[in-house]
This record gives sequence, C-alpha cells and structure tokens, in this order.
Amino acid sequence: MSSADYDIRVDVETSYVEGQSSPDEDRFVFAYTITIRNEGQVAARLLTRHWVITDANGKVQEVRGEGVVGEQPHLEPGQGFRYSSGAVIETPVGSMQGSYRMEADDGHHFDAPIAPFTLAIPGMLH
Repeated sequence: MSSADYDIRVDVETSYVEGQSSPDEDRFVFAYTITIRNEGQVAARLLTRHWVITDANGKVQEVRGEGVVGEQPHLEPGQGFRYSSGAVIETPVGSMQGSYRMEADDGHHFDAPIAPFTLAIPGMLH
C-alpha cells in the first residue's frame, strides 16, 4: 500500500453571515461549505473532525467531535461528500484549519488535513 491509496481532498468555500452577526458585540458569524473527495484507491469513512479556529486577537477555539453534521460519510474512490456548517468568532477576520480522522475499508487509519483558510468580512482583506 502506498500513500496514494489514501488520499482525501478537502475544498472549502466561506461566506460572512451578516444577518446573524453583531459587530457591536464582537460577534462575527461565518458559514463554510466543505467538499470532501476520496481521490485515493481505497474506500474510507470519516470518523472524527478536529478544528482549530483562531480570531485576529489570537484567541483559539478547538472543536473535536464525531463525524460532520451528524454523519460519518463513507466515500468510495472518486466519491465526494459536501456539507455546510458555521463558526462564530470575535473579530472580523480569522482562520480555520484542522483534519478529519479517516478509517479505510482495509482498517488503516489516517488523517486528512484541512489546510488553513481565512474567515473575513468582504472588503476587510485587500
């Protein structure tokens, strides 16, 4: 088995949720949509998630839990799973990163990294 057998791609799209945010109270709500795609050779199930959310003040929130949106999707090679969720931070700009713990059908456990991505109110970053 090679690392190419276990290859989970994670793509992220983010948006600012103005209607749920309250800048006067340091409450900034962001939605994100994640697409997870199995680009490896072996089917795998997403077991757990681990997020590190950092705001512009350096405040860090860690989130760990089973599955995503109440599911533990099982992805055959070439198959994808898409879901949306959200994060609340105290500043207009922040970042998120993390990983998904995966279990391949052959019993092999591995982490699918989620590269850092930015949470920002439109126009805040140039």
